[in-house]
Amino acid sequence: MYTYNDYIKEEKLPHIWCAGCGNGIVLNALLHALADMQIPPEEVVIVTGSGCLARLVTYPNTSTIKMLHGRVLAGATGIKLANPNLKVFCLMGDGDGATIGGNHLIHCARRNIDVTAIICNNFNYGMTGGQYSATTPYGAITTTSRYGLVEENFNMAELVKACGAPYVARCSATDVLNLRKYIIEATQKKGFGFIEVLSACVTHYGKNNKMGDAPNMMRQIDSMCVPAARAKNMTEEELAGKYITGKLVDRNDLIDFGTSYQRLREEVTAK
Repeated sequence: MYTYNDYIKEEKLPHIWCAGCGNGIVLNALLHALADMQIPPEEVVIVTGSGCLARLVTYPNTSTIKMLHGRVLAGATGIKLANPNLKVFCLMGDGDGATIGGNHLIHCARRNIDVTAIICNNFNYGMTGGQYSATTPYGAITTTSRYGLVEENFNMAELVKACGAPYVARCSATDVLNLRKYIIEATQKKGFGFIEVLSACVTHYGKNNKMGDAPNMMRQIDSMCVPAARAKNMTEEELAGKYITGKLVDRNDLIDFGTSYQRLREEVTAK
């Protein structure tokens, strides 16, 4: 019987993230989800890249690997195809996963690679100084948009949904129980599972946009979240600047890339 303590290196604590950051919540939810699923630690691989969330590899008592910036999903694809029995988790920030790694995100979803991707969206590049990313809202102040951003941002959940991913969910970092549930559901789904976590970067984004301390910032993020059931009865104007949260896609009619590849390999070998 595995417990949470079997998945964490307690000697590495406390973690290095800023006070108020949501990354610790994501780590906690992931490790609790692993315990809920009773996956042996030796069958888990956690892949990160560069950025604040990438430091997560320090703490789990599982196999971990740190890829180049933006190449998390590429590395995870190779790991999963080399050993389909492993449970592969991709932990990324919005800079790592949607900006520098955006092309990999699109094609990993399109190909339906059987990995679980979790993007912690704090609306900027946190580790490198608070520059804007592909998810920074229009008009937001960052270190590289001092007078307000003049670009529209990616809606990551809708982007991945459009690429055909069989499981897509989004929640705030404060919605811990649902986050844990979504990780379990995405992992048990055969194919690409995607979870976007809306989180706080108090040190840069919150400070630049005068959002106050961590509790105030998270309250403001939560106020921008609209449950999917309620969003169905709202107009586009009412949903402007909002984030639809909940389980957004849950399909069972798609074949993952690894299964398709193995079938083709067996057919060719049999000839």
